[in-house]
Amino acid sequence: MSGGCTYRGRIAPTPTGYLHVGHAATFRRAAERCEAAGGTMVFRLEDLDPLRCKPEYCDAALEDLRWLGLTWTEGPDVGGPCGPYRQSERRPHFLAAWRALRDGGWIYPCARSRKEVATSALAPHEEEPVFPPGWRVPVAQAREWADPAGTNWRFRVPDGEAVEFVDGHFGQTRRVAGVDFGDFLIWNRDNVPAYELAVVVDDIAMGITEVVRGADLLTSTARQLLLCRALGAPAPGFYHCPLVVDELGRRLAKRTGALALRTLREQGATPQSLWDRLKNGMF
Repeated sequence: MSGGCTYRGRIAPTPTGYLHVGHAATFRRAAERCEAAGGTMVFRLEDLDPLRCKPEYCDAALEDLRWLGLTWTEGPDVGGPCGPYRQSERRPHFLAAWRALRDGGWIYPCARSRKEVATSALAPHEEEPVFPPGWRVPVAQAREWADPAGTNWRFRVPDGEAVEFVDGHFGQTRRVAGVDFGDFLIWNRDNVPAYELAVVVDDIAMGITEVVRGADLLTSTARQLLLCRALGAPAPGFYHCPLVVDELGRRLAKRTGALALRTLREQGATPQSLWDRLKNGMF
């Protein structure tokens, strides 16, 4: 956790579907850590994808988390000094960051598709395909572009550098650039900023001092630390929660039939009944 600053945490759902109990467990942990630190909680809707982030999912995220008893001081429904609190309304911030990365020589245009990367020789990997270094484009070409539209953009990682951080739950954590992850997307060819860039830019702009999220994003944290450095900004602290699993030990996911908060509410569940079932990290 960043020292010397008033604690600022965030609840930041991606409304591409109804939130499930795994989200509830993570967001509750975020709320608990914020409350213990006497800090400020920020609610941010990460609704970048215009096709998948539907209005009904955005509304449901706010309603369902309020129903669970979670509260926040800043957000799209209450306002605040760091708004807007919907990423779909924060495009100027992302474009400014893209320009800074372009001018700094950190990124390059990339015509390779996700499918090409997935089927490349370096694709077999524990977590994700590693972008082949031989497909890189000289970063000098980036300066020829006035805006990012029309192609993918990737951040060139420092091959072989160990990115280390102390996680609030897992402790000392290490990922090696070019081995555990490769050059990653920061802007998509459909002219939408990628997750990695958007969350870093907004966490910096909103003064977030600790990010609480699921353990599936540990490698993502290494990427985001590199982005913070490239943008010349201090990084927040990180706390990664163990993932909630079902009775067979399978990870819950909103696109694979997991139990949605909205469905559980309609079936008569109460917030306390959900918390009771989640005590052991299973549902």
